Amino acid sequence: MTWQAFDQPQQQQLFDKRLLLVGGKGGVGKTTISSALALQAAAQGKKVLLISTDPAHNLADVFDCKVGSKARRIKDNLDALEIDPDAEAQAHLERIIAQMKQFVQPSLYAEAERQLRLSANSPGAQEAALLERICREIEHGSAHYDLLIFDTAPTGHTLRLLTLPEAMAAWTQGMLKHDQKSSALSGVLAHLSPKSGRDIDNPLAEPERLASAEMSPRSRGITETLLNRQRLFQRTRRILLDATQTGILYVLIPEKLPILETQRAVATLQDEHLPVAALFVNRVLPATADGEFLAARRAQEQMRLGEIASVFKKLPLYQVPLQATDIQGIEQLTTVFA
Repeated sequence: MTWQAFDQPQQQQLFDKRLLLVGGKGGVGKTTISSALALQAAAQGKKVLLISTDPAHNLADVFDCKVGSKARRIKDNLDALEIDPDAEAQAHLERIIAQMKQFVQPSLYAEAERQLRLSANSPGAQEAALLERICREIEHGSAHYDLLIFDTAPTGHTLRLLTLPEAMAAWTQGMLKHDQKSSALSGVLAHLSPKSGRDIDNPLAEPERLASAEMSPRSRGITETLLNRQRLFQRTRRILLDATQTGILYVLIPEKLPILETQRAVATLQDEHLPVAALFVNRVLPATADGEFLAARRAQEQMRLGEIASVFKKLPLYQVPLQATDIQGIEQLTTVFA
């Protein structure tokens, strides 16, 4: 990797894309980098929407203003919103339940709703709901903004989210094999099941528009509903795979564990042919850091320690000193609290 200055040409190369996704290990400063990028793009005349998908939202703290689930103006050319994954999953479930009642016999309503609410806690359910919201934001936002920047959740969650459209397409294809009336109920549940449809060939093939032609009205209705979702996921997947439209940025700090996690994440994304555009290494001591610089940092640190002691005075508080080197291995671990 070649170190480069993040100058005007480099910025322009990123800001000319439609979509930037900022990821990384928790606590490395993703929100700071996302927000700084959004402000810089907006200052260059781009109309920007900054979107947080991290459950631990920090946009409001960074910008010192309220940021909610609907886009609000932060600064000229810059809007922001925060997507709450839990709230999105609940809203998604309620939409599915409402749709289910159009396709299921009234006598099955209670059991179908019970099964759906249980399925909402299954692995992948929250990601599926969040993915659908993100897909809608990308489609809607692209018509109103020049650039969308996503401040994503920590690494593992983001990787699952970025690779989910293909799995979602496979689940839907699995459901389409069923053409009996009973499949209407199983089809509603199938898209929340992380195991169905995994053996379907070419899950990203264009959904057949006549796939429901020979089904009963109830089966046809739910099939078309799921096909529409699949098409939405596929359109998003095409954008994510297109390096001219999308750039995935990873933030890390110069410490061993974030480096290892970023290395694994980048390899996974590249295996999926997702375009990793750049890495931002955060919290690097500047070359000008001298005695005066470090003294200023220490003075601010003492002020923050005083705030911590005041705010959390009812709890035990322990200081862990910054080590001179990365911590790796048993020997160094034993010195952390020495």
